[in-house]
Amino acid sequence: MITQVDEALRAQVRAALQGTDVEVVLDAPTKDWAARRNAPTVDVYLYDLREDLRRRSLGLLEPRDADGKVTHRIPPPRQFKLSYLVTAWTQRPEDEHRLLDAVLQHLVRFDALPGFAVPALALSMGQSTSMLVGLPPPEDRSFADVWTALGGELKPSIDVVVTVPADLDTDRVVAPPVTEPMELVTDGATPGWVPTAGSEVRRRHRAPVPTTSALARGAAAAAGATDPAAEIGSTARPAAGSPPDEAPSTRTTTTARRSAPRRKAP
Repeated sequence: MITQVDEALRAQVRAALQGTDVEVVLDAPTKDWAARRNAPTVDVYLYDLREDLRRRSLGLLEPRDADGKVTHRIPPPRQFKLSYLVTAWTQRPEDEHRLLDAVLQHLVRFDALPGFAVPALALSMGQSTSMLVGLPPPEDRSFADVWTALGGELKPSIDVVVTVPADLDTDRVVAPPVTEPMELVTDGATPGWVPTAGSEVRRRHRAPVPTTSALARGAAAAAGATDPAAEIGSTARPAAGSPPDEAPSTRTTTTARRSAPRRKAP
């Protein structure tokens, strides 16, 4: 993306200076760089790059096939602003002004950057590039700060801001559409379950293993007997001669109630 914008913008500057021997470069205009220049030069320096959050789109794009089904999901392109500092370098200030004038009159004719290949996804959404020429910098930065960081002296310059869409290239393939009903299938050990036609094995269940106490209660219930553990308050005594370990574990003790003494008649 950055390389494409560099080449497209440099091509437009060369078109503005057609017929001259002025060199167009992309170097940082530092103090040491300026001291080495011995030929007329126009410098197109990229000094800032940031996303344009005001143009960010939320959600996902859902392209569809001929049947109207969603084939994949794509995040929308993001817009990035590339800010360039265009300066002219010659032996005389008059020549620098003439070069800047030629570049300015050529670039202000375009609202978009010519020669930049917009990504197909952004093009399908109606997005394109935009180019602003000669506008003042935002409040969070100034040209004086840029020149101070470069270590050079303040010179006349043209601020060019190019906004281009960037394709994130992160397609998310969706699962095929559901065309058959889903059914839960077991191994048949669950009582009362009846399978239906057209079922698909989704998850297999294993029947629980009954415990010994559960089997005993089930057999007693089938025979019509009462569960001894359910009889609360009953008295159970071991049979004569039975071992202690065969005695019932539940015993109740009945306590006799004393009657009140009778009063003697006077």
